[in-house]
Amino acid sequence: MEKTLAATVQQADHARQNEKRVAYATIIGTTIEWYDYFIYAAIAGMVFNQIFFQPAGAGMATLLAFASVGISFLFRPLGAFLAGHFGDKLGRRAMLVATLVLMGGSTALIGLLPTYANIGVLAPVMLILLRILQGISAGGEWGGAVLMAVEHAPTGKRGRFGAFPQLGVPLGLLLSSAMLALMTGVVSPGEAFMEWGWRVPFLFSIALLFIGHWIRSSVDESPVFEEIKERKSASKTPIAQLFKHHAATVLLAALVFSGTTAVGYMTTGGFIQNYTTDPAGLLRMERTPVLLVVTFSALVWLTFTWLSGCWSDKFGRRNMYIVGFLVQIIGVAALFWLVNMGSIWTVLLALVLLSVGVGLTYGVQSVFASELFPASIRFSGVSISYALGSIFGGAFSPMIAAYLIGKTGSTVAVTLYLGAMTVLALLAALTLRDRSNIPLGPDHEAEQNRSPLWWKS
Repeated sequence: MEKTLAATVQQADHARQNEKRVAYATIIGTTIEWYDYFIYAAIAGMVFNQIFFQPAGAGMATLLAFASVGISFLFRPLGAFLAGHFGDKLGRRAMLVATLVLMGGSTALIGLLPTYANIGVLAPVMLILLRILQGISAGGEWGGAVLMAVEHAPTGKRGRFGAFPQLGVPLGLLLSSAMLALMTGVVSPGEAFMEWGWRVPFLFSIALLFIGHWIRSSVDESPVFEEIKERKSASKTPIAQLFKHHAATVLLAALVFSGTTAVGYMTTGGFIQNYTTDPAGLLRMERTPVLLVVTFSALVWLTFTWLSGCWSDKFGRRNMYIVGFLVQIIGVAALFWLVNMGSIWTVLLALVLLSVGVGLTYGVQSVFASELFPASIRFSGVSISYALGSIFGGAFSPMIAAYLIGKTGSTVAVTLYLGAMTVLALLAALTLRDRSNIPLGPDHEAEQNRSPLWWKS
């Protein structure tokens, strides 16, 4: 009796320790991934337009810099297909480690690149190739992190656990913005930042890579995948099965994601940073205060991402999306009205309002997607839906915004564009049923295979 009790206590203690490791692995890993990604996006509009694309002329160089941010999104589906295929066949944990190494290595190499002045056109070509590798990594990373978190979660706490990998995005934005504020304001202000200071945040990724690899390698494999492996029920062709039976769900989930990414990439894609600090623009604000404001807005995004995941366990995933998108519309409407006042305080207010709505929609994203797809093809479904949503929404939203302002001379068109993306995402969310707490294991594939589309029984 005593041995049985001791064994039970030991198992419970192991489970609690593993839950902590899962939380750390998903939060820290995704934070590092998105730090790498956002460092590029932020520096592209401030630096790369001048040192890699400058022969194209001021306006076109900025568009090309933002296009280099967006081009990586076109390769996210490739990363999602590869990670989804092998994640459904070989396991979630291996993909988490592989994508982290690919992202960290690519980021560090960007920090070592020679510029256009050194080697000519080869410099932007090499930059874009490394950006493509970042896109492949990002396309595969999210699905693995999400499933490790959600599939380890106790019943009734999936929303909370699903928020762990989501926290990596605002944390990555916070870390990257704080690093840039430090470099532009203290370590390498002015011309020193343009000459060498911009390289340091990329090279810092090497240290983060070792930390993330150590943590992710220590976590247990997803219990759902362990069951699949024991039963030898892994799908031989997960992607083919996904598109044969769940193509409409993939498309609608991608549209839901696109509403959050299009708006979120106004800061994570570097557009607001460039718009407010561009020496040739209307506002011409100082870089460091703007970066500090973005850092603070990332804290707001972080807070509401966590609250959204936790609240979804109580109020449902779909309801959180509805509330989040309605709040996001308010933030979109106020964004440029406040930013164009030209005060750092109105920029702060604008980004805080925007971050509340984005956080509310982003926090529920991972658990919502995980509950849409059957266990045997879940990695593929989650990863590909997210990758496509990133293309529909975030991929070129900074470039589209820059183009619309250049074409119209006003930010009104950008507000309409972001508003339309938010409304489209809200409508897509309304077409999908709430499947909160549906069993996730392979024993319940019949129930998981029932369509989540509201017009199907």
